[in-house]
Amino acid sequence: MDFAFTEEQEALRELARQIFGDHAGNEHLREIEASADGVDVALWRALGPSNLLGLALPLEFGGSAMGVSEVAILLEEQGRALAQVPVLATVVQAALPIAEFGSQAQRDRWLSRVAAADVVLTAALTEHASFDPTKPRTTAEPDGDGWRLTGEKICVPAAHLAERILVPARTRDGGLGVFLLDPKAQGVSIEREIATNHEAQGRVRLERARVAPDDLLGDPSRGAGIVRWIAERSTLGLCALQLGVAEEALRRTAEYTGVRKQFGRQIGAFQGVSLRAADAYIDVEAIRTTLWQAAWRIDEGLACEREVAIAKWWACRGGQRVVHTAQHLHGGTGADVEYPIHRFFLWSKQLDLGLGGASLQLAKIGERVVADAAAGA
Repeated sequence: MDFAFTEEQEALRELARQIFGDHAGNEHLREIEASADGVDVALWRALGPSNLLGLALPLEFGGSAMGVSEVAILLEEQGRALAQVPVLATVVQAALPIAEFGSQAQRDRWLSRVAAADVVLTAALTEHASFDPTKPRTTAEPDGDGWRLTGEKICVPAAHLAERILVPARTRDGGLGVFLLDPKAQGVSIEREIATNHEAQGRVRLERARVAPDDLLGDPSRGAGIVRWIAERSTLGLCALQLGVAEEALRRTAEYTGVRKQFGRQIGAFQGVSLRAADAYIDVEAIRTTLWQAAWRIDEGLACEREVAIAKWWACRGGQRVVHTAQHLHGGTGADVEYPIHRFFLWSKQLDLGLGGASLQLAKIGERVVADAAAGA
């Protein structure tokens, strides 16, 4: 197991950092947050010619046939820049499942457009009081050669821009279908929502919404496995975003405490400040290590449930500790919404919510440990 990046991965990181950096800055982010779409359209278009959106897509569709690790590098750099673009939704939650489980027609229709940043796709994985996308309340009923979906999905990223929304739904025979829903179909309504980090999301209501027969992804008898596959990679993507957010928040805090003076000394020289910074550094490294272990196992085709769960816990708990430290060590400046550091707090909190929170994840890990011990007894 070697987590050192290859020369190709280092070049990818530098390219992503340059492109995201060209569309960063406090004033620019404020403009994007206030815009009609809430998405950095210019940045999204810039990601197409760079082929960053096609990193893990097949060569035949303009991709680079790389792995989840390379996508995680891209998402880490997005988190560092706090960039409002639907990379996770379009690439990880929608395009990768289409590449893995879709029909040739579905792959032909969507993947080249994703690689070229010519389309936004998304996934509706969350329902009220449910963090398990394999157990949706949304239902799918056969209707001729197609389907009718009924239910409600919340926190759907970039729903107002998407040409297709990937929707898991229970079928009448107890299966789990995964559908590529046209948001313009009859029976679909989308209510705009704004997340904690100013991300544009949507509440999607389905009243017998029609889905064409060629928009079923894979086989409903294998739907639970497909959704778990998506959820693992989506979780990893959220962890990668959290790593970028936490690392940049810590870097800025170290820079600030190195120049801010109190009582004639740099505040970073005070023991209490340096200890808080050291704890935050350890948290960032724990997020990094658990993330890359999980990504490596996914790319190697190994079982990764435990590793993803551990990475998820560290991203939630460690990420929150880091941004709290960043706020505190900036003093009153940290609470000023005109100052950049507050956005890292908002982003980290939103990612924590998207992951389900550390306490819930810790309980799930504990249940798994007990179950494994009982099975081995």
